[in-house]
Amino acid sequence: MKRVIVDHKKLTPEIVSLLVQKYPDGYGDKDIITFKNARNEMVEAVEVRTEDTIYLVKISTRLQNTMDGFDIDDYEDDELNEALIDLHQNENGTED
Repeated sequence: MKRVIVDHKKLTPEIVSLLVQKYPDGYGDKDIITFKNARNEMVEAVEVRTEDTIYLVKISTRLQNTMDGFDIDDYEDDELNEALIDLHQNENGTED
């Protein structure tokens, strides 16, 4: 399974939707994963999974605000799919 670290700035509607579903009342201390990145900096993240990918979403005040303001009904199915395609292209280095 592929692991991807995602900053709140690069969240797709699909990932935000997964976060809201997994943490409907917000995330707590027990949900936070702490690790060192390639620059040896401490990173705190929460985890959500799709069929083939584990997303480690960096936590911040902005992440919580994004989750609080998210409404899946604001997005059409094609928008969610397009955002997911864009995310996978960024992961593979074909776009940034």
